[in-house]
Amino acid sequence: MFEPTFQKTVVCPVCKGDSIYSPDKPNRPFCSLRCKSIDFGAWANEDFRMATDTPPDDAMYGDPKLQ
Repeated sequence: MFEPTFQKTVVCPVCKGDSIYSPDKPNRPFCSLRCKSIDFGAWANEDFRMATDTPPDDAMYGDPKLQ
């Protein structure tokens, strides 16, 4: 009996190409090891950090509403 197999396709976060999202694809959601490595390098380089307001060096640390 024929069982149709549907493969979920997602957009690769790095190259924006199609990537098959399947348990047998070790690089998911990336399309390749290259894209996975590029993303990891950006993460290790802290390119994905969140922007925050940094207090001046002479300010006390902590919640400014409590000071």
